[in-house]
Amino acid sequence: MTFWSAAAIALAGTAAGMINTIVGSGTLITFPTLLFFGINPLAANVSNTLGLVAGGVTGAWGYRHELSGQAPSLRRLIPLSLVGSVIGAALLLVLPPSAFNAIVPALIALALVLVVLGPRIQVWAGRDRHAQPAWHAPAMAGGVLLAGMYGGYFGAAQGVLLMGLFSALSAEPLQRLNGYKNVLALIVNVVAALLFVVFAREHVDWRVVALIAGGSFVGGVLGARIGRRIPPGVLRLLIVAIGVVAIVKLIWFG
Repeated sequence: MTFWSAAAIALAGTAAGMINTIVGSGTLITFPTLLFFGINPLAANVSNTLGLVAGGVTGAWGYRHELSGQAPSLRRLIPLSLVGSVIGAALLLVLPPSAFNAIVPALIALALVLVVLGPRIQVWAGRDRHAQPAWHAPAMAGGVLLAGMYGGYFGAAQGVLLMGLFSALSAEPLQRLNGYKNVLALIVNVVAALLFVVFAREHVDWRVVALIAGGSFVGGVLGARIGRRIPPGVLRLLIVAIGVVAIVKLIWFG
């Protein structure tokens, strides 16, 4: 690995850490970068997952103020992300990519629809902070579980999926929901990374892990500082823009 390729991978990690914290989909930067420099696709996916954990830590910590008092909600959601990530990581190790990738663009498109229509869906459901339809809780649980599965399998646009789900089913402020997203995405990445270290160690390129980890650590700090200042309307537009890029990338360039 040359100095310039290492620098490019580290910079990609920084950009991914920022984007993951603000929206999600940072893998759409790091993964193609690793492929460009000749890293085996499976090794790139596994090493990228390990490296982005560092950015997940700083990004989640950066939203700690938005998550003040939200421990009960997180305690309900975190176990679902844990289980989903285990299933998704296992699928990555036993299934061909085509078995799952075919449905990913449709999932992201659905998430974008939920992000855009989330406020209207909330009004249509007649929900306020004191009355929540009974079906929202199981729908949220099932969605978080599925998002965890997807995140454990690949991870690109996991944040978009979570934000679409939260936008439709939660009345919390968008920045608080972004904090939820950062915590759950971090949980998924940590579990997947641990499983990869145990069961797919031969596919880990530790040089790549170190470069992406260093870059994403800084990116998570910057992303939290920037993302927390973005107005909700602009944040929704940014989520949609990143999601559209993800769909185009996965369909035409995947």
